[in-house]
Formats: sequence, C-alpha cells, structure tokens
Amino acid sequence: MARHELARFLRDRRAGLRPHEIGLTATGTDRRTPGLRREEVAELAHMSVDYYTRLEQARGPRPSPRILDALSQALRLTPPERSHLFRLAGSSAPPGISAVRRVRPHVARMLERLPETGAIVTDAAYGVVAWNPLAQALLGGGLGDGRTNLARRRFLGQGRMYESSSAEEFGHIVVARLRRAADRYPHDPQLAALLAELHTGSEEFRQIWQTRPVHAPGHRTKTLDHPETGTLRLNCDVLLVPEDDQEVVLITADPGSPAARTMHRLARQAT
Repeated sequence: MARHELARFLRDRRAGLRPHEIGLTATGTDRRTPGLRREEVAELAHMSVDYYTRLEQARGPRPSPRILDALSQALRLTPPERSHLFRLAGSSAPPGISAVRRVRPHVARMLERLPETGAIVTDAAYGVVAWNPLAQALLGGGLGDGRTNLARRRFLGQGRMYESSSAEEFGHIVVARLRRAADRYPHDPQLAALLAELHTGSEEFRQIWQTRPVHAPGHRTKTLDHPETGTLRLNCDVLLVPEDDQEVVLITADPGSPAARTMHRLARQAT
C-alpha cells in the first residue's frame, strides 16, 4: 500500500508542477499535459528515466534517502511535503543543510493569543526568531531587535540583563542543544560561526562542551530577578516544532501568586 501511495504522490506532484516553475520553456504544441514529463523529473533528480518510471508505477525498489532528497529538490517540495515523501517511503527525513531561521505564520499568531504568557520561539542554534510583548518585558536586553541569541546571552553576556536561578542548568541545556544542532547541520555557516565565537569567548562553554551534556526540553521552575518588579517565580514549558527543529518557550506564573499579578500588570503595559 505504501508503495502505491508513494507512486501516487510522485505522479500528482509532477502533474502539478509547471515547467516555468523550474525554468523550462514550454509550448502548447509539444505538451499534452501542463505538468512535467517523467524524463524532466528524472533529469532534475539525476536518475534514469526507467528508475523514476518504476517508482511512479509502484514497481521500483525502496528508494534511499539520497534518492528521496534528489526527488524533493527536483519536485520543489516544501519541508512538510518532503517529510511526507520520506514517510511514504518508510524513512525518516534527515534535516536540511541549515537550521530554519524563520517562524511559521501560525506559530507567530499563536504567540499573539497568549496575553499573560511570555512566549518566544528559538531556532536550533538558540536564535530568537519570534517573541511576544510580555516576553520582551520579562527578558529585556534588546530581545525585540530580532538579533538575540540565547547562547550568546548565556555565555558571552550579550544583552543579558536579568539574573536567573537556572543559569547553571540552562548553560548545560544550551550546550546540549547546540551539540545536536552541530550534528544535524554540519554545513551551516552561521552555526559554525556561532560555535567558534562561543569556544573562543567562553571558558565555561568549552568546559561544558567537553562533557557532552544531554538534556531534554520540559517543565522547569526558575526565579528571575527583574530590575523593575523584583524577584519572580516563573514556570517555563517548551513545545516543539519538529518540522523546523524549533522550540516554543512558554513563561507563566502560578495562578494567584505575586508573580501572576506582576505578569498581568506587565502584560497590560506591554499592549
């Protein structure tokens, strides 16, 4: 069944892709259908026409990840479509070349619907790619300039204004995630530059890196020394956006607590 679903997906995607979308010139006299020909897809994917034809006819062998990646590029698949192609072929989609540094619109809109929750989205290298006003009020330090990286904040002090009880633990969490990112995106130049900067600028980072820490995202409680409101006891929870290797960090306070009243006031001031 999966083989036939894969064949159907390839046929449908090929039929829906217009020649001009990949730079081909098409005329009405030499094409019976508006989509790509099999030989064009095969050429774009650097495989034989016979092999690609057998895939579309559900007669071919199980394609390797290399073949699937070539087809993804040839058929101009979006990241979700690419993941779907790998699932149909019975494989797990490997990450792309670089960490995703854009936030999906529906994720950004979710942050706007959390008025008394501070929320940020970080990419695989701990760059802050989205945030809401309450998160900026809580974390400060130029968070809203679009260039904040939490790894640089933690180890190089760039923009870090407020002390937190979880600073030591967070250092290990940061290094664990950056190690995973280095394994997943070995050819990402921005990530390579960040790691070089951290290794050069922080002895603490170098020491933790050597320990190869392992940490999973989850629920944590911390106290934050805010310069305007004083000490806040806050909860941090992480939601994953696996298709983009991103994390949504939600910052809340226990209902009825002094921190909750402060969060309510900050939220009103931030709107």
